[in-house]
Amino acid sequence: MLTSKQRAQLRGMANQLESILTVGKGGMSEQLTKQAADALLKRELIKGHVLETCEFSAREAAELLAGETGAEVVCAIGNRFVLYKAHPKKPVIQLVDQKKKK
Repeated sequence: MLTSKQRAQLRGMANQLESILTVGKGGMSEQLTKQAADALLKRELIKGHVLETCEFSAREAAELLAGETGAEVVCAIGNRFVLYKAHPKKPVIQLVDQKKKK
């Protein structure tokens, strides 16, 4: 589970990214899920967009892909969404730590 500070950090990093996933009128397919999983393993942070002809909103598409790939939805704004999943062995993106409450 991401904290609000971690989400803000990831949103800032995602501003520079190009969309590499496109959810079209075909909706969610195994190929799209595999593409997202492979991209998350390599990049950890990916941006996608949903075409107007798609039956899903950006939030719905992001949540479905996150559920299938084990990723976290960073944000979904308009027709774009951002997903994050840390690499299991060698994470590249260092997230800010939560402050421990005393």
